[in-house]
Amino acid sequence: MTHPIQFPANFLWGTATSAYQIEGSPLADGAGHSIWTRFSATPGKIANGDTGDIACDHYRRYKEDVALMKQLGMQAYRFSTSWSRILPQGRGAINQKGLDFYDRLVDELLANGIEPLLTLYHWDLPAALDDRGGWLNPDIAEWFADYARIMFRKFDGRVKSWATLNEPWVVTDGGYLHGPLAPGHRNLYEAPIASHNLLRAHGRAVQVYREEGKHQIGLVVNIEPKYPASNSQQDLDATRRADAYMNRQYLDPVFHGRYPAEMKEIFDDAWPDWPQEDFDLIGQKVDFIGINYYTRSVSRHEETNWPLKVVPVRQAQATHTETGWEVFPQGLTDTLVNFKKLYGDTPVYIMENGSAFYDPPSAENGRVHDPLRVDCLRKNMGALSEAMRQGVDVRGYMAWSLLDNLEWSLGYAKRFGIVHVNFETQERTPKDSALLYAQIVASNGACLNDPQ
Repeated sequence: MTHPIQFPANFLWGTATSAYQIEGSPLADGAGHSIWTRFSATPGKIANGDTGDIACDHYRRYKEDVALMKQLGMQAYRFSTSWSRILPQGRGAINQKGLDFYDRLVDELLANGIEPLLTLYHWDLPAALDDRGGWLNPDIAEWFADYARIMFRKFDGRVKSWATLNEPWVVTDGGYLHGPLAPGHRNLYEAPIASHNLLRAHGRAVQVYREEGKHQIGLVVNIEPKYPASNSQQDLDATRRADAYMNRQYLDPVFHGRYPAEMKEIFDDAWPDWPQEDFDLIGQKVDFIGINYYTRSVSRHEETNWPLKVVPVRQAQATHTETGWEVFPQGLTDTLVNFKKLYGDTPVYIMENGSAFYDPPSAENGRVHDPLRVDCLRKNMGALSEAMRQGVDVRGYMAWSLLDNLEWSLGYAKRFGIVHVNFETQERTPKDSALLYAQIVASNGACLNDPQ
């Protein structure tokens, strides 16, 4: 039996972006370098030599972009702030002009009836702090807390929903273990330290918010269901390790005060024994968890795959996005239901969900047809509604992404936006997926029950 798609009356609909991916002008008005301005300037690190120097020029065009959100009927906007815009050295003197940019952005959102959801860290660590060890330095928990306090004192009240970190798994896996993302390290012994310090920083920021803030704060993680490639014991064990490494590594310490036992199995002597006071810090009560969902993984044991001994198995009959991810809406339902099973009734926001498919460099006759993305959006809405029908407390959905943008080391070739960006002219054109999403927002999902 297929149930109708439905969402509660107070469900929050919006879109999401991140600072370095859209803002451009990364060093304008006194801002400092981040690990991404440094990484993108290093030959061979980003496809086609792309950088975030211009990106979507949101730093100068933010009013246009907010007007576009209003035109589409968005109720919320999830964005991140650049730590090095506000604290060029990562700590110490505040760059008032950097803070002023976000002041103007928040005011513009509120003036247009759009609720700001602010993420403090979306991967762009100040380079000056990276020079002092970055996420490998235990002092970074206090550095992050100081930055968070500045933001809370400036914006809390106008901003009522805060996230500490976005996708700490990606920060560590890409930045410290395998190296395709800034700062580009590839070190088995560094990865656990970076992961742990990210969580310590999260905990300190939540502590500071309880002192300074009056609304809600949470953590945003990317998780996906892991399914075994076969019923062999090796594949079942591989799936268990993959699940612990990606899905439970950052949630178990927050909710259960410990890491999954599999982390020691994966990292062996590279996995330290952490003191109890660290878990007391990490386990600060959060008001919500943000979940980013894109795909699933079918896991197979592979002895030579460092260090997990796991490889994903590509599903031959499935649709895959331009980033090679399988389109699997059922995984969104499974992810959310499993979250509830493991971590209880903590409120959830879908902070990112979307797909990259080929779109032409420029719009044709004022239209951009993206039927595969439209199909993904429809199916993901059904999967989300089903998870809620099964009792998961989902409060809102943020489509990734508002704009085509810099897809990190993949450059500008992979387009996730529901709004097309011509990177030569900076012209914005809502795609068919944006037009559908606007109908979903306006009808609170009811339009999806109409015959197509």
